[in-house]
Amino acid sequence: MAELLRRELGVLVTADELAARLGASRPPVVLDVRWALGDPNGRDHFRDGHIPGARFVDLETELSAPPAPELGRHPLPGIADLQNSARRWGIGTGDAVVVYDATGNTAAARAWWLLRWSGVPDVRMLDGGLSAWTSAGFELESGAGQPVPTGDVVLTAGHLPTVTADEVAALAVDGVLLDARAGERYRGEVEPVDPRAGHIPGARSAPTTENLDGTGRFADPGALRRRFAGMGADGSAPVAVYCGSGVTAAHEVAALAVAGIEAALYPGSWSQWCGDPDRPAATGPTP
Repeated sequence: MAELLRRELGVLVTADELAARLGASRPPVVLDVRWALGDPNGRDHFRDGHIPGARFVDLETELSAPPAPELGRHPLPGIADLQNSARRWGIGTGDAVVVYDATGNTAAARAWWLLRWSGVPDVRMLDGGLSAWTSAGFELESGAGQPVPTGDVVLTAGHLPTVTADEVAALAVDGVLLDARAGERYRGEVEPVDPRAGHIPGARSAPTTENLDGTGRFADPGALRRRFAGMGADGSAPVAVYCGSGVTAAHEVAALAVAGIEAALYPGSWSQWCGDPDRPAATGPTP
């Protein structure tokens, strides 16, 4: 039942389901989004081995605009740039898309969110990522990837909700604001990337890694509903999510979707917020 619920919500696909769909007359476009903070070698990992037919996606240059203090470390790409990238990946009108990485979808969720935000209706994450594929006994291919025909998808912005810095400040009072970073960054004990430590006042700590079970797959919908309800995110008030730069927050938006709760993304996240000296920062374990 849990697997059925997750499929119906249009967020996840299993390795067996993906393998079956790859054999269809119109298979999904598969995107490899391997990226992690401090690891710029995603393309090398892709060349070493990837799901057959997958296309590599560079999170830094294709899923983000250039960083800027007033926008954050990973601003949303312009819609025209994103459309050009999507067409280069071979996405055509009506195509389904499956995205994956090797870190529990914490990077691939950025592609999932961006494509859904820009109007692609059928985008799913491979639950468990690359390890789920290999654990199921499916093979990888190596090399730079197969050439693909240019797609014709047309993208338009705004199909998923976002919030601005000003709206986040109000929502932290009137709704539920979740901070998807690690607990020590939320508490302000460490800050390895951004110029200030701490969190947005009123935000609640909700590390995105706790959306996963012990195998790197998303927890079942019931467990996620209980988790988020304990933070006040039960669907009775508006919910928004941020992280360091808007990447792993997309993973939390996906987990909330699995739980049946709509949430807005704050794209600039902490990297934008803390770059404005007029915006306050809180420290410690409480909102």
